Amino acid sequence: MPLVAPWTAFRGKYCLHRWPWRTLARVRRELRTPGFDLGVSARRDPRDHALLAFAGARRRLGFAHAGSRVLLSEALPAPVRPHRAEYWRELSRALGWELPAFSPSERLGRRLVMHTGAGQPVRVWPRDRFENLAVRLRAAGWEVVLLDDSLYDLDVLLAALASADRFIGNDSGPGHLAALLGVPTFTIFGPQLPEVFSPQHPRAAWIAGAPCPHKPCFDSCRFTAPNCIRDLTTEAVWARVHAWLAS
Repeated sequence: MPLVAPWTAFRGKYCLHRWPWRTLARVRRELRTPGFDLGVSARRDPRDHALLAFAGARRRLGFAHAGSRVLLSEALPAPVRPHRAEYWRELSRALGWELPAFSPSERLGRRLVMHTGAGQPVRVWPRDRFENLAVRLRAAGWEVVLLDDSLYDLDVLLAALASADRFIGNDSGPGHLAALLGVPTFTIFGPQLPEVFSPQHPRAAWIAGAPCPHKPCFDSCRFTAPNCIRDLTTEAVWARVHAWLAS
């Protein structure tokens, strides 16, 4: 049941007169019709918890925040490790589900897939720097495939990622998909924190965005440009990528 929640907007998220109330009413009816027994949320977000209650789920599991405990039937303690994946692991434990162990296969080829896009502009390292990085990688003997957000076909994207021996990209979905497919990843971070959102692969590496007093800023920037990621030069990223590939 697709829904672009109005509270996820970049700006004006609480301009209630702009909310799609008819759409929200339709989604509420659709959510309540099946009579869900269970609803879960891995985000410490009261709006998610309100949506679980809104859907009428009988059992609602999540991580309470800002008084949202009243919306949950079971409030779970936050995990010690802050990575977002740990929240899903805590949910699985509470439900008696065992997540399978991750065991990536060895990849010895020289095919490197690079994805230059991201869901939000503040997470995008400039395209020309990716291209400069690709030139250096090709000179070092790597077969480089460049992808971007113009690729909308998920099956094609997954096939390209599965064919890779290494992956380089922004803090975005393709990097996590590559890691789940067993591909070692290198992530260029901007406003977010690697300890929270790095891809879950034992050989994952990254470069953190330049220091900023407002990090993490969750995709909204107080400056005219996201300096945290724009200040990462090709030289700085190449030095880290070169060391990662050599290891």
